Amino acid sequence: MKNQDMRRHIAHAAARILAEDGGLDYGSAKRKAARQLGAPDSGSLPDNQQIEDALRSYQALFQADETRSTLTLLRQTAMEYMEQLAAFDPHLTGSVLNGTAGPHADINLQLFTDDQKDLEFLLMQLPAPYQAGEHRSIDSTGHAHPRFLIIDPRAQVDLVVYPAAELRKMKRLQADGSPRRLRLPQVRALT
Repeated sequence: MKNQDMRRHIAHAAARILAEDGGLDYGSAKRKAARQLGAPDSGSLPDNQQIEDALRSYQALFQADETRSTLTLLRQTAMEYMEQLAAFDPHLTGSVLNGTAGPHADINLQLFTDDQKDLEFLLMQLPAPYQAGEHRSIDSTGHAHPRFLIIDPRAQVDLVVYPAAELRKMKRLQADGSPRRLRLPQVRALT
């Protein structure tokens, strides 16, 4: 089988895994799909854009109504948290933004602030419990940033906190030209 065909098969198998099982990131899903198809783990792996395109196709074919209702609930929940966290310049990112969120998806928010203590105080006031940790950048620097996971019964809300000046340095667009993150007014326009 040609490399291109194998990439496509792996992308569609990974999309099925992501849509049905959840709980995996794109990298883990494509490696699992490659193993299931008996493909070597090297040159046949699709990129994340191919996985996302295959996931959109899968959801449109097999989960259209479920995906639409799940996405509506997750975006509404995200907007509620963005309103509560407005002082910390929240930006929605990830699958809830790009429209591929399934029933197991987290809501990913990036916060940009130099007042982490004020953020922690606000989190203590919320009715949902949270856990503190850290997020390591996947770039070559490997910087660690504070991370908070809010355990909301509707969906887990994953907050990563960056210094306010960091926003200017981050890429604004994905490889396909779509935005990497949106503020609350733009998220409202999506619904």
